[in-house]
Amino acid sequence: MATANRVGLAVPATLITNDPGEAEQFCAERPTVYKPLHAGAYEVEGEPAGIWAAPVEADEIDGAVNHSAHLFQAQVPKVADVRAIVVGKQVFSARITTPPGVVDWRAEYQNLTYEPITCPDEIRAALARFLAVFGLNFGAFDFALTADGAWWFLECNPNGQWAWLEDAAGLPITHAIADLLQNGASRHDRPPALGTPTDRPRVVPVQERRPA
Repeated sequence: MATANRVGLAVPATLITNDPGEAEQFCAERPTVYKPLHAGAYEVEGEPAGIWAAPVEADEIDGAVNHSAHLFQAQVPKVADVRAIVVGKQVFSARITTPPGVVDWRAEYQNLTYEPITCPDEIRAALARFLAVFGLNFGAFDFALTADGAWWFLECNPNGQWAWLEDAAGLPITHAIADLLQNGASRHDRPPALGTPTDRPRVVPVQERRPA
């Protein structure tokens, strides 16, 4: 998230902590969603289950937070989501529309609609800079799209899912990956040192605490 901010992507205010007091204060200052840092597999009554991103209020925070690191993030007033798949220098983007009130689209696969969407030039350039920092030729990016057309960065998965978007949004991603593999792909050159944009939302840094 810090790298996304440095390369020019808009990043919601974010706190990673296991301090209940910090979490409570963060949630009290803004509409907040909670996201698991690791999607561990588990079952509920014998059925596979998962923890989706969900709204959380300050009065829901208790001492259990101190058992593990948690991710809290300002809730973006989105009208849709975007998954942008970057393959080499190509960007394939799909707008994902959910039923009203759904925060995490992964919880409603059966009720989603998809359509291809053009990635703005400034976002495309930022994605290339982001992948160059990590030496990657592929990335599956998730964005929250607001009514004013702003793309808010949520995450990048270096081996994220893309195959279902082929038919759903008509994006020829498989061919692009095959071409990249056939023609060879070298690591991106690391870019020059990046400054921190001053007009971007603040990312709350992780504060490491050591035992006294």
